[in-house]
Amino acid sequence: MSQPQNRLSNKTLPDLPATVGKPAYDRSQLKTGIIHLGIGAFHRAHQAVYTENILQDDPNWGITGVSLRSPDTRDALAPQDYLYSVAVRDGAGEKLHVIGCLTDILVAPENPEAVLQAMCQPDIRIVTLTVTEKGYCYAPASRTLDESNSDIIHDLKHPHAPRSAPGFLVEAIRRRHASGLQPFTVLSCDNLPANGETLKCVTVRLAELTDAGLSSYINEHVAFPSSMIDRIVPATTDQDRVTVSRSLNADDQWPVCTEPFSQWVIEDHFPSGRPSWEKSGATFVRDVAAFELMKLRLLNGSHSTLAYLGFLAGHETVSATMAAAGFKNFIRTMMDEEITPTLPTLPDFDLSTYKDQLIERFCNPALHHRTAQIAMDGSQKLPQRLLNTIHNRLLAGQSFDRLALGVAAWMRFVTGKDENGQAIDIRDPLCDQLLQATVGLTTAQDILRALLTFDSIFAPELAQNAHFKAIILQQLETLLTNGAAKTVQNFKPQNSTQ
Repeated sequence: MSQPQNRLSNKTLPDLPATVGKPAYDRSQLKTGIIHLGIGAFHRAHQAVYTENILQDDPNWGITGVSLRSPDTRDALAPQDYLYSVAVRDGAGEKLHVIGCLTDILVAPENPEAVLQAMCQPDIRIVTLTVTEKGYCYAPASRTLDESNSDIIHDLKHPHAPRSAPGFLVEAIRRRHASGLQPFTVLSCDNLPANGETLKCVTVRLAELTDAGLSSYINEHVAFPSSMIDRIVPATTDQDRVTVSRSLNADDQWPVCTEPFSQWVIEDHFPSGRPSWEKSGATFVRDVAAFELMKLRLLNGSHSTLAYLGFLAGHETVSATMAAAGFKNFIRTMMDEEITPTLPTLPDFDLSTYKDQLIERFCNPALHHRTAQIAMDGSQKLPQRLLNTIHNRLLAGQSFDRLALGVAAWMRFVTGKDENGQAIDIRDPLCDQLLQATVGLTTAQDILRALLTFDSIFAPELAQNAHFKAIILQQLETLLTNGAAKTVQNFKPQNSTQ
């Protein structure tokens, strides 16, 4: 069957196959109530879907997306009237639904003023973010603003034409306050601990560096609720575009592919109003911290461990990694013995079932979630996904061998050469510094010593802890000697209690 030539759009929407879900509302009646910073695949498969499902009852929550880097998403979706399809895949097949909640997409580097003007429209009541950990311009080990970040330095010099997400927030809030508009609520949807509190911290600090009065206003009057998000969304491939377009019988240049599972837990603090996301399955709570910690450590910690070990073992995807000898047992045991004891009790929540679901999701053969994609930006992810858990285990005098192997695999990965001596395409804000620090190093001791000097990753209480260093060294030496596949297959804990 040849590739269809008619483009997905408002015009072609009525002619899509009956099996394809379509917007159940009149798109011409949509009003924009949300600005979203970081219009990537995850947002379009997660928060946008939750919003899509409430628009029939309340059309006031259309979304204007903002790309802080590349025009690719805008360029692909503008000819489609900002329509795109979500392909939900598992072993049973694929279900397609066309999403219509996007009203516009702006590209910040092309026209930062247009973004600021959009953020200052009176109808905007919420700004959401999925900009990844590095987009917060913070030091993960201390959770404070990284004042040496190049975008932050730029924004301090040019506050009216910002580059960073915190820079756009500060300037938009300043303008709204000056014109008498109520502040919007700022909702982080990224994987970092206490994401709302962290975002508030960096935003207040950035404002403080130029305007103490504005800093106080943000601290006292702008709401930054935290949220926990969960859905696996692999990067869209050319083959995905072909497959989805054939099923639509229309050309969709930027579909997103995902799994059936989706979760969103949100602190219910929206002074300016919010959509009824609970009607789409979101859970509103007073404090999201326990859910967030559970997800960061069980899902994200396991995911990163799988990514680094799986990549080194030669596996392209998570599902292929889980199918390899030893990996499924290794990850489930890490969850049960090393991560679960660090988590607070969640009343009326079945943690064992949640872990069963995670294993099933990791094994999903229909999701080609590349280990290299998950391995990106490890310097930003490592503290909250693995190191904080290890720190808790250290304080409790408990073992952490499997967690340590995950950290050691990251260390092995960022040396820039795989187990066959081939170059690794490392995508990380600290890529150049990490490669420079480890160039020419061949022993585990030297690699460990070099990487522990990165205090934005390794807090002093870990970097200077003799027991921590000894266990990481032990796992790194094993990786270098035996390789990732054999290390996992033959893994035996070394009784790493103090």
